Amino acid sequence: MAFWWPLLVLGFAFALCRFLLMLIPPNVPSIDVDASDGTDLYVAPLLDDGKTKENSFIYESGQFRSNRGFWTWEVVGGFALLLGVWLNRMSPKHLVAYLLFGIGIPMQIPSRGRTPEKVQCYEPATMKYLGFCPALRPDEVREHVAQARKAQKIWARSSFKQRRQFLRILLKYIIEHQELICDQMTCVVLELFVQMPFKRISSRDTGKTMVDASLGEIMTTCEKITWLLSEGERWLKPEYRSTGRSMLHKTAKVEFHPLGVIGAIVSWNYPFHNIFNPMLAAVFSGNGVVIKAALAAVGAPENLVDVITGFAETGEALVSSVDKIIFVGSPGVGKTIMRNASDTLIPVTLELGGKDAFIVCEDVDVPHVAQIAVRAALQSSGQNCAGAERFYVHQDIYSKFVAEVVRIVKSVTAGPPLSGKYDMGAICMQEHSEKLQNLVNEALDKGAEFAGRGSFGNLGEDAVDQFFPPTVLVNVNHSMQLMQEEAFGPILPIMKFSSDEEVVKLANDSRYGLGCAVFSGSQRRAKAIASQIHCGMAAINDFASTYMCQSLPFGGVKDSGFGRFAGIEGLRACCLVKSVVEDRWWPFIKTKIPKPIQYPVADNGFEFQESLVEALYGLNVWDRLRALVHVLKMLTEQNTPSNSTKRKND
Repeated sequence: MAFWWPLLVLGFAFALCRFLLMLIPPNVPSIDVDASDGTDLYVAPLLDDGKTKENSFIYESGQFRSNRGFWTWEVVGGFALLLGVWLNRMSPKHLVAYLLFGIGIPMQIPSRGRTPEKVQCYEPATMKYLGFCPALRPDEVREHVAQARKAQKIWARSSFKQRRQFLRILLKYIIEHQELICDQMTCVVLELFVQMPFKRISSRDTGKTMVDASLGEIMTTCEKITWLLSEGERWLKPEYRSTGRSMLHKTAKVEFHPLGVIGAIVSWNYPFHNIFNPMLAAVFSGNGVVIKAALAAVGAPENLVDVITGFAETGEALVSSVDKIIFVGSPGVGKTIMRNASDTLIPVTLELGGKDAFIVCEDVDVPHVAQIAVRAALQSSGQNCAGAERFYVHQDIYSKFVAEVVRIVKSVTAGPPLSGKYDMGAICMQEHSEKLQNLVNEALDKGAEFAGRGSFGNLGEDAVDQFFPPTVLVNVNHSMQLMQEEAFGPILPIMKFSSDEEVVKLANDSRYGLGCAVFSGSQRRAKAIASQIHCGMAAINDFASTYMCQSLPFGGVKDSGFGRFAGIEGLRACCLVKSVVEDRWWPFIKTKIPKPIQYPVADNGFEFQESLVEALYGLNVWDRLRALVHVLKMLTEQNTPSNSTKRKND
């Protein structure tokens, strides 16, 4: 006891000192962002009279047509950073574009043959006109990349202390302005990154509620920053590896160097976090910096971050100019990006959506799991790449579970988020509600049944098509498109299963493989089921908790894409991974080619190699020792170089 007592006292004193140090607030500069009220967007005046056209909606019948379907690009953010917007693939007649960073605001696409000069933006919840951003030409994109590349070379030499200070500045701002960020979303991003004169546009950017915004935008981003602050440097420092038996006199390590300029193509459903997630990893690994207001505080160069907006040609120019592309979107556009990226052979990370299975065994607490299931389906109006889209419930509790889910869903009301009194917001993409209804109708035609639906609040007549009620369907099966295609909406199709083997087969019967959630009263059983599902992420007795653990990578398999962002793997994916070997005891022990295999090679060169291999890797200790003696004997002998002419003749 006398020995342990001093150690306990020292441990307690150390813990107390650490706690007291935590109470001392760090000296973190503030960011000033103009959050004053107003409706003006970038490049005023928007119209000839200098006002926004509040009552205009997206399209007039027959006004915008395309003679053929053409591929378009998903929302783009290229950083290091370059951030921007491309188009999402929609129907040939009406296409949908999105504001910076994938805000999800529809716009009119001019008719074919005309070069668009601006990206026009509308509010999903009311379809009122908000403003526009410029559409950059390819030469302008390349100029932005060139400027970012010059600035990045300076930032690559920054210390981890500087990079952590940068993260603390962002974290401080986010915590102090949560309501502002949730209310204004991308407007805040634009103010922070490029000082664009955006004013108050509220949550009209995405149509999601404040609660959904806080869960999906604020918490995840803060968790990402906190993880980088505590562990980022550790995972970017050189990592020493074993040298093996033949290189004991060497040291081997892996170094992580910045790639340079990274392009990010991100989806519109989480405009704030989808920008920060790849950007933070890229910046912390030396690829870029973020906000102009913080540049002086961290000593970062100008032009390290830029914002670009535009259409397909803008996206093509970005992919052809950067050193890596991170894409979050659809499989079709992902394949197009891969084809374009192959021209310059840059690395590509693709997250292409999912059709996640939500599995409920018979031994669960039904009311508890039902609440999680509804949140998993309705978060951000179901517009969540990792959202639950297929629900499999054991037949013994099927009726009870459905009844509980229906009870909750019927209490959910969808309406404009500005009012602050609705549970669910709008559907961002124009015509997507029609797609959701078509999926439901096709399922009903094949035997599915309505179990219950939520309700609408007070909707404007111009925005009725931008809302879709929370919907529960039963008696569904895999012959229905609803169980195969990514719906990306607030629909809960619930299907029975009778055994663990059956539900594993059902869960794997999908072209997607992003994630899954398994619920059981037996954690061992839940883990056994999850381990057999072919996907990139699995949550046991929870939903999407893998993403809140920012030390974990995010990504999937099959049509859900490949590569990972977030976590250690995502952080290092922003780096050039370089293998380095050096002499362990330099200059006392140096690499020297053994005499028998020096040029010209001795007659016993192969005999020497045979003995050397057995001495290093033989399975029997005595055989290894005997081979080692033979190696040493040959090294001490005076060998005569072989006669190459004689060997050739032989």
